[in-house]
Amino acid sequence: MTGESKTQLICACCMAALGAGLLIAGFTVPPSGKIDSSVLVAFGEVMTFVGALFGIDYRARNKNRNKNS
Repeated sequence: MTGESKTQLICACCMAALGAGLLIAGFTVPPSGKIDSSVLVAFGEVMTFVGALFGIDYRARNKNRNKNS
């Protein structure tokens, strides 16, 4: 595993976890008047989607490397 691949995998996992956490927080945290829950949910969806894309890209790159080796 190269340094770039390791960084990409860590970033993908962190973004997916952060996105999932924000999605849960958007539904469970009572409104305090500072951040609307729709903002938390929207940002959580974006982070989860980006994390998934990074993960798919990571898997595709490693699958191609294993075939070429």
